[in-house]
Amino acid sequence: SDKEILVCQGTGCVSAGAEEIHKALEKEIVRLNQEKNLKVKRTGCHGFCQRGPLVVIEPDGIFYSHVRTDDAGDIISSLLPGGNLVERLLYLDPQSKKQIIHYRDITFYNKQQRTILKNCGHIDPENINDYGGYKALRKVLQEMTPEQVIDEVKHSGLRGLGGAGFPTGRKWEACRKVVSGERLAVSENRKPKTENLAYVICNADEGGPGAFQGRSVLEGDPNLVLEGMIIAGYAIGAKKGYIYVRAEYPLAVKRLQIAIFQAREKGFLGKNILDKNFDFDIEIFQGASAFVCGESTALVRSIEGKRGMPKAMPRLRTTEEGLWNKPTLLNNVKTFANIPLIITNGAEWFAQRGTDKSKGTAVLSLTGKVVNCGLIEVPMGITLREIIFEIGGGIPEDKKFKAVQTGGPSGGCLPSELLDTPIDFDSLIAAGSIMGSGGIVVMDENTCMVDAARCSLDFIQKESCGQCIPCRLGTKQMLYILEEITQGRGRISDIETLYKTAEGVQLGSLCALGKTAPNPVLTTLKYFKDEYTAHIEDKKCPAKVCKALIYYRVCDDKCKACMLCLKACPVEAIEGGKKEIHKIIQEKCIKCGICLSVCPKKFSAIECVAGKI
Repeated sequence: SDKEILVCQGTGCVSAGAEEIHKALEKEIVRLNQEKNLKVKRTGCHGFCQRGPLVVIEPDGIFYSHVRTDDAGDIISSLLPGGNLVERLLYLDPQSKKQIIHYRDITFYNKQQRTILKNCGHIDPENINDYGGYKALRKVLQEMTPEQVIDEVKHSGLRGLGGAGFPTGRKWEACRKVVSGERLAVSENRKPKTENLAYVICNADEGGPGAFQGRSVLEGDPNLVLEGMIIAGYAIGAKKGYIYVRAEYPLAVKRLQIAIFQAREKGFLGKNILDKNFDFDIEIFQGASAFVCGESTALVRSIEGKRGMPKAMPRLRTTEEGLWNKPTLLNNVKTFANIPLIITNGAEWFAQRGTDKSKGTAVLSLTGKVVNCGLIEVPMGITLREIIFEIGGGIPEDKKFKAVQTGGPSGGCLPSELLDTPIDFDSLIAAGSIMGSGGIVVMDENTCMVDAARCSLDFIQKESCGQCIPCRLGTKQMLYILEEITQGRGRISDIETLYKTAEGVQLGSLCALGKTAPNPVLTTLKYFKDEYTAHIEDKKCPAKVCKALIYYRVCDDKCKACMLCLKACPVEAIEGGKKEIHKIIQEKCIKCGICLSVCPKKFSAIECVAGKI
């Protein structure tokens, strides 16, 4: 075919009707008898989720956004001789106010370095032939020993991209030494349940708010992850792998199932892979959406059929004693996705990106109060400012930037003076945050930082497994104090209590969930302490978010008695008539803000006031 019509079918676009758009395009091609010249292809996430559903025309790179099924006819007609671009679907640059035709010219894309995401948005994730033939695996089995594979990973400088940043090659080396008998783990109860000497596990238990990178990679390029796992199995001497993925990711599960089936058919999984004396197979394990199961020992317990709780004081690392007491190599989706790229292109190719201590690229999900939301891949060391104001396009409606939270709900909230902080493991920790799973949530001037900390603690407290007292009770105590402050019942002594409780949770918690839980509290106290003071001493929420510390009123000199707010109020808290100035009955008002939203901007007669009446 002359042209390919790539329809994004990541979760975001599918939820907005991408499958129906795909069918409508195919139907239009048949109607016009253009099957020889045009081909419609499903792809994974294109990344620019803010603009979905997306359609890209290759090889021209024409980028259409916010596509609907009704647009199918015009899109197909535009590709016929004499056809014209569908201008209403082109991207409008928010700065220049000019339409951009090619996705390569859009700032969101041209500032990225897509390596892991190179295939996402371009290949059909349900067709193994589109992937490219497992070249890295062929090279490994035909030319390299397990030790050479591990050396290549070590020399690349790849660090685990699940959040901890442990050197990947060192982990692989440690696991192989146990399997090969160079260093035996001590276990009285190690009774082999299978012939497997070791296991490989891909941690796809990505459940933090604002994080969807691992899921998108599995949906868009599942074979890349499978190939990385198979190479890992060869390197450490394992015969079995598990992908631990959330059951609430049905599209990722479906595409993984298809990819595994096709890989077995092609001889990349199973017995005597590529006719070599190497057996390896992969099984999908669907988790029950417990955030704590992202922790390695909790994940292992979950696969074993036990409650997903971190081991209190494991005698040995998972690489020595993991799944069913066997040596277990556990990395996350993005880490495994890098392996075939490193093997194919070489360690030096990978290491030339990033910083001295954080090599390669970072796949991040950019969300919140930012013009361009979506999935991005950038070199390690890029600054928060570049991500938010160049790739992200800045803050909507010309509002001021206030803070950015990196690393998910247990990440820190960093202010504007830290916008030049590089995205790498060490720099973010130094600033009080973490790399985490790679979620970036941007906040504008209308965000209450006390409430932001409360929201994070609410999530973390609910997701705590409750095993250790510092985490179980400490997160609950911090959440209670934050709720009291946002309700206008805070005391100045609460700030010191928060500091002490946070320190106790960090020091006493058994796993990373508890140890990082205080980050949102500590960083908001450090960088936005004035907001805590305003809530406690002045009984005001400066951002006008906390309902107990705001009220709505009608400005008598601006009210035109149009009755729009009166009719819209769900609790009849507004009184007045057609020619009578309206008034809000404060005792009835539930502070929903509907009156403010329906009042015409030309009048602006409703005002939200920070403070108590």
